[in-house]
Amino acid sequence: MSILEARREQTRARNPDDEGYVERDGVRVFWERYGDGPTTLLLFPTSPISQSRLWKAQIPFLARHYRVLTFDPRGNGRSDRPTDAAAYGSWEFVEDGRAVLEAGGAERAILVGLCDGGGWALMLASRHPETALGVVAIAPYVPYLTAGHPNYTLYPFDEPLDTDEGWAKWNIHYWRRDFRGFLEFFFSQQLPEPHSTKQIEDCVEWGLGTDPETLALADEEAPLPWSSKEEARAVCERVSCPVLVLHGELDQCQPRERATAVAAFTGGTLVTLEGAGHLPQARHPVKVNLLIRDFVRSLERRTSWSS
Repeated sequence: MSILEARREQTRARNPDDEGYVERDGVRVFWERYGDGPTTLLLFPTSPISQSRLWKAQIPFLARHYRVLTFDPRGNGRSDRPTDAAAYGSWEFVEDGRAVLEAGGAERAILVGLCDGGGWALMLASRHPETALGVVAIAPYVPYLTAGHPNYTLYPFDEPLDTDEGWAKWNIHYWRRDFRGFLEFFFSQQLPEPHSTKQIEDCVEWGLGTDPETLALADEEAPLPWSSKEEARAVCERVSCPVLVLHGELDQCQPRERATAVAAFTGGTLVTLEGAGHLPQARHPVKVNLLIRDFVRSLERRTSWSS
């Protein structure tokens, strides 16, 4: 661990009780466990633009009562950085999550995810229903289910542009010139709430844990998990466990229509977070933490389980 990493570790409100690596097809993924309660929560990361520390405002609270598992996505943090786009396909992250669940000593969990991670949580619950006690999907990314956010189609990603203004920064040539500048812009859009300077700084720092080529492989070149709205809907409809969908009304990454569709096709509950952007777990942690806790408690009251 570098000196910089050591200093960051010292700022944690809670250190992990266990950690390690899982390896699949030669790719090592770093995971951590916090707490050891009877109910397990698996917190999915999002794309390699961030890492497991995006849950830093949830872990200390949730780990008081539950076993909490997190992992760095392949491409960031302490996980490996494959150089093949296929290694960043959505199902790879799903199976990484299942491997972490096993490594953390749990057979079943409540799956929690943000953006890509919300989609991966739903995919895991759909493919392996025996592992999913419930799903909390925050601004879930489910491609083809609805139209995506128009921000990402304003400019071509892989062509040189004559402007760097606004969403023209979602462009590989700009990333190669000024990756930090892209991250600062991107996270300022995802955290539009006033007084979000610290959260933006955190996200930029975590984003620098990857590089333009890796992020392009994961976010632009990796194969999508399906090719039609019908397939996306079928995945949602195969989720048999309870689902809670959270969506910020100021989200500049995932459209509200997508969150609404996820809730409808899973038979879940949609909660709109007023005044929140795309990262409510960072900017509105108390509200998000209590919503997750209340969801878990509602499931515990309905049934009994051991993980």
